[in-house]
Amino acid sequence: MTYKRRPKDIHNLPEVADYRRNLRRNLTPAEARLWTLLKGSGLAGRKFRRQHSVGRYILDFYCPSEKLCVELDGEGHYMLPAVSYDANRRRYLERCGIRVIRFENETVFRSEEWVLDQIRNEFGWRKKKLNKM
Repeated sequence: MTYKRRPKDIHNLPEVADYRRNLRRNLTPAEARLWTLLKGSGLAGRKFRRQHSVGRYILDFYCPSEKLCVELDGEGHYMLPAVSYDANRRRYLERCGIRVIRFENETVFRSEEWVLDQIRNEFGWRKKKLNKM
């Protein structure tokens, strides 16, 4: 008999718990700054989680009510292996019904309000998509 995970079981898998915990303890400066703005339902009352896993992927920030992933990219994300990895990751998350938006680390510091506006603009994206059909 083979055990198959139900879709809800792909979140925060126990096998990556220690790795996620380590990432939460060692946020990049940009992640730490954005987290201070998002934590405690700080953005339009939406709750965000940091270093949340979906399948084998760990998301910088995840809003469960909106099924929205917010990723911050440093220099390493523009090298060929990372570009391919990020594309595969995006496809996987989108198949799971999760929308992904990305920002460069520096943008968080230079244009904090713009970043928050872009995140807010994504709220309700699923309803907007259904209304267009």
